[in-house]
Amino acid sequence: MVFAVSLSSSKNSVAVIGGGVVGAAVAYTLARRGVAAALLEAEDELALGASGTNSGILHTGFDSVPGELETRLILRSAQLRDAVLDELEVPVLRCGAVLRPATAAHAANAHLNGVEATLHDDVLEIPGETVTDPVAYTLSLAAAAQRSGAQIRTGMRVEAIAREDGRLRLGSDVVCDVAVNCAGLNADAVAHMVGDNSFAIYPRKGEFFVFEASLDHILLPVPTKRTKGVLVFPTIDGKVVAGPTAHDQSDKDDWSVRPAAGSEVLDKAAAMLPALAGAEPIASYAGLRPAGREGANYVIGPSPACPKLINVAAIRSTGLSASLGIGEYVAGLVQRAGIALGPDRPLSPGAVPRSDVAWWRRRQWHR
Repeated sequence: MVFAVSLSSSKNSVAVIGGGVVGAAVAYTLARRGVAAALLEAEDELALGASGTNSGILHTGFDSVPGELETRLILRSAQLRDAVLDELEVPVLRCGAVLRPATAAHAANAHLNGVEATLHDDVLEIPGETVTDPVAYTLSLAAAAQRSGAQIRTGMRVEAIAREDGRLRLGSDVVCDVAVNCAGLNADAVAHMVGDNSFAIYPRKGEFFVFEASLDHILLPVPTKRTKGVLVFPTIDGKVVAGPTAHDQSDKDDWSVRPAAGSEVLDKAAAMLPALAGAEPIASYAGLRPAGREGANYVIGPSPACPKLINVAAIRSTGLSASLGIGEYVAGLVQRAGIALGPDRPLSPGAVPRSDVAWWRRRQWHR
């Protein structure tokens, strides 16, 4: 599918670079506001990067730092999400979560963020935590964007951005008024194309182990500033997954599971769910989250080198949870960049057809 805007066309076109869940949510939001939008993905399919190897947990933001941009976007997404999940028929497990050992401070943080949570002794119950299929979620958003007029173009790797008569040319055949950089691990490389060296992305590897087991809710450890720690959670297709690790590396193409990952995950998982003690994983997989240097995550705003490029970068593992809020926030930035937004159109129902909900996990296992 080709998206090419002539220089004489009306100035209301946006190219979204990156077909993960954040890019799909941005395209979805813009298309519903009547913007001529295109979603450009370098790979042959959407969600082959960090989005497809996300845990699939839709967090409420109960443990996020109050007032931070990341927290605000997670909380806003939670307000928007149920209607979108239902209308687009995205598979979900509304299973809730428990955090142990919890303190009154954890409950107070949830209260500050307006998230329902109940403390019983040292156990915090968070009923709003949910599990989804992150690939189905991404594909559903992209399909809904397409039904609302957006164009989806896979196999479109942006290798150069040129300024041209007040607009941007991306490669040879894409001309737009504003570009949104949702390129995940390669967001810094996209920014460099306009001379923007204001941030750097490195891959934080998260390794997961899959078990044949049963679990009816998410088990959470006490999070740290760096990571949410090792979780144990059920999946849409009836498995149990433990992870992730948080291994910082420099290679953006190394998706392998390290030999040391098991020792970093399995004992912790068994302590949370004793049924996993001694159990052999049936599979493992790894995802690379786009982390910002020195904790500079959620870098969202116009590029200081080129205001017509809006960076949406260093969106770490919470990007799935925050995606709808990010889409809304970026739509406001696009409007401030001179793109007219129409009224919000009604949701466009329609599920992504899948005969087997386990398809995406098998793809992860065989990376």
